[in-house]
Amino acid sequence: MLRTADSPLIRALRGDRPDRTPVWFMRQAGRSLPEYRELRVGTRMLGACLDPALAAEITLQPVRRHGVDAAIFFSDIVVPLRLAGVEVEIQPGRGPVFADPIRTADDVARLTAIDPARVAEAAGPIRDAVGIVVAELGDTPLIGFAGAPFTLAAYLVEGGPSKEHLRARAMMHADPDSWHRLAGWLAQVSAAFLSAQIAAGASAVQLFDSWAGSLSPGDYRAFVAPHSHAALDGLGGVPRIHFGVGTGPILADMKLGGLADAVGVDWRMPLDEAAAVLGADTTVQGNIDPALLSAPWPVLDAHVREVVARGRAARAHIVNLGHGVPPETDPGVLTRIVELVHSLDRSVARQS
Repeated sequence: MLRTADSPLIRALRGDRPDRTPVWFMRQAGRSLPEYRELRVGTRMLGACLDPALAAEITLQPVRRHGVDAAIFFSDIVVPLRLAGVEVEIQPGRGPVFADPIRTADDVARLTAIDPARVAEAAGPIRDAVGIVVAELGDTPLIGFAGAPFTLAAYLVEGGPSKEHLRARAMMHADPDSWHRLAGWLAQVSAAFLSAQIAAGASAVQLFDSWAGSLSPGDYRAFVAPHSHAALDGLGGVPRIHFGVGTGPILADMKLGGLADAVGVDWRMPLDEAAAVLGADTTVQGNIDPALLSAPWPVLDAHVREVVARGRAARAHIVNLGHGVPPETDPGVLTRIVELVHSLDRSVARQS
């Protein structure tokens, strides 16, 4: 990580206020870019994720186009499960679908009998892709990608995407032993996937818990937080970002006892309020409303300026969206946001 130690992103994650506020976007590598859609013609999602040259090129595309301050490794939340030998397919328009959902104690026992070390053993294509990316990025950091245990478990137990995750939440209470066995195994899988990326050159990592907002604070603390902590613990000292959607009621818990250097905030909570909850030891990330990417520029301009202004209440701020880039987004708008945020830094410098 020495090559990226002075980059704005890593400085912000360490609690510094760099001269340039770092900007990157969740889902910046993907469907909003015409060059991505052209590259993906004739390929399936998991095939693209496991093709080192293709995954590397997709990861690099938004850095070249937008001038963002970090790349996020192009992957999918279920890739480490595929590496572990779990049968999963990503269906266009629907998402990950599992041939054999995990719903009983026997299902959990069968799945968790797989050694999580298989992920590291099968991660050669991941390490190769990361190596290609970091060689081109130079002193721009690459952020490693992995899904959190609860979000992975929600897909596995439901058998595919779900809005309320009823079966997963039911398992927590109906069979807590099986739940903890499953979530503990998934924590090891996520950790192995992140470790492979770090070993190949990723400078930071983000754990995505997309569905954590569906949980009550009590359930999150009892059934999820310990496993997310395990997924991020022991990763060789790289900075860690923890992100979830709808996590306002559990935002302080998303710090994982101080393990997370930064917490991602969705569009629902102003960043100054989030900073007050998170305290002086945590960087905030966010939280441009993705819905406003299609608004007239004066509306979006004012919104970005407000996000940056509120972010000054935290020890440091990484500008991002409150969730991922919608596929219909005009790429030029993202480039313009990066230019605006960086221009605001220059404006503040002149005033001081």
